[in-house]
Amino acid sequence: MRVTSKGQVTIPQNVRESMGILPAETEIEFVQDENGRWYIAKVKGRPQKASRFRTAHKTAKLTMNTGDIMALTRAG
Repeated sequence: MRVTSKGQVTIPQNVRESMGILPAETEIEFVQDENGRWYIAKVKGRPQKASRFRTAHKTAKLTMNTGDIMALTRAG
């Protein structure tokens, strides 16, 4: 596995799936054991709050139709 110039690595998909790691939703930490080995662990504790972008469709209200939006873009 290669480390980028920014210090980033890609966690393989099968590892993410088996650990339940979801993009933009899961926090991880690096843990070192008594032998000096490093491990990835999911952060436990606070419940994960869904991203406001993932839930926006539940609260958004459609107040303009396509004609209204087009009229605004042509106004000027």
